Amino acid sequence: MEEKATSATFKKETVQRLMSLHFKDEKTKVSNDALILISELLKLFIMEAAARSAKQAKTEENELVSIDHFEKILPQLLLDF
Repeated sequence: MEEKATSATFKKETVQRLMSLHFKDEKTKVSNDALILISELLKLFIMEAAARSAKQAKTEENELVSIDHFEKILPQLLLDF
């Protein structure tokens, strides 16, 4: 199956803020390369979640993907990542 290039990305500031919410020391800093890597991982995680949710909806013979489909695939997705 051919992958389509997407231009959707996360802003570095958003990723930095999300990460800093979990730091114990507020002086902790994240390098630019680490931000790029985490952004790419988030993008892959979301693409995989969307694909699995769509597959779940198709399995249940639904044309639209709902939050229920996402909730069904989430436990296994978290274990896989």
